[in-house]
Amino acid sequence: MAAMVRIKDIVDYEGVRDNQLVGYGLVVGLRGTGDRLTNTLFTRETLISMLNRLGVNIRDQEVQLQTHDVAAVMVTATLPPFAHGGGHIDVTVSAVGDARDLTGGTLLVTPLQAADGEVYAVAQGSLVTNAFAAGGAAATLTQNIPTSGHIANGAVVEREVPVTLGAGGVIHLSLRNPNFTTATRIVQAIDRHVAHGLARVDDPRTIAIDLSGRDPAETLYRIGDLTVEPDTMAKVIVDEASGTIVMGDNVRISTVAIAQGNLTIQITELPQASQPAPFSNGTTAILPRTQINASTDNSHRLGILREGPTLASLVSGMNALGMGPRDMISILQAIKADGALQADLEVR
Repeated sequence: MAAMVRIKDIVDYEGVRDNQLVGYGLVVGLRGTGDRLTNTLFTRETLISMLNRLGVNIRDQEVQLQTHDVAAVMVTATLPPFAHGGGHIDVTVSAVGDARDLTGGTLLVTPLQAADGEVYAVAQGSLVTNAFAAGGAAATLTQNIPTSGHIANGAVVEREVPVTLGAGGVIHLSLRNPNFTTATRIVQAIDRHVAHGLARVDDPRTIAIDLSGRDPAETLYRIGDLTVEPDTMAKVIVDEASGTIVMGDNVRISTVAIAQGNLTIQITELPQASQPAPFSNGTTAILPRTQINASTDNSHRLGILREGPTLASLVSGMNALGMGPRDMISILQAIKADGALQADLEVR
């Protein structure tokens, strides 16, 4: 029997979504592993502009900045739904110049913008890279990525994204794996346990919930905890590089006859030395001698793979024919070409 899952684990709620944020800033306090200001002009200009805002005017001075303790970075974060002003979110910091290591650096105040150009959070804090880099004159050792770091709770939310559940009296549930059968089962579960006629199927992905005269939070809470049996498509995924095969429970194979034999070719080089005649001016030569043997393994006889009602019987039938993962991959491809595999075959 298939597993029962909660509705809230297989659907998304309309309007409840994450928002991506991005910003550009500076990391300071590096141990000589930052950008080289003579090569990365945007880092140099950003540093000068920041110093000018802080009251240190060096733009008009003939000063050659030589510090290697500063790096230009891009800061990214995900603003979750229902985040309120003053809340904290995690940020990821990545070098954009020629900095070699951000370990031990501190990110300066960096506004984070969304796609609409508005600032929704401000990031600042000490970086953690979980990386190690060491080197000498002849060799270097690097573990993980020292040019990308993380700041837990490193940004403060400044602007909220309003979320209105059930605007217009209707909210839509979006199935993560679109399927008419699963959508219909969800509607039937809501009819039985919440209210009849409350839900309807709009398409394989969308279920509409009528919230007229109902509390949206309480209704979605009751619906989310209901359990249904999700339907899955018959599909076989094959990874030829690793020899991995993943098959769903609904995979079926019509009756087919399978024969598999292995051709083995052995090539052996047996060079021989050719000596010249005594007192001649000849030289010793190496004469190539190649021996080729070909044999066919006939241990795998023609077998009949009966139609399997379950995944277990399908796997048992293929194992009974002495097939390994690599053999199964080629056989599944041949069965699909023959039209006997009643499932989608995806080869990666």
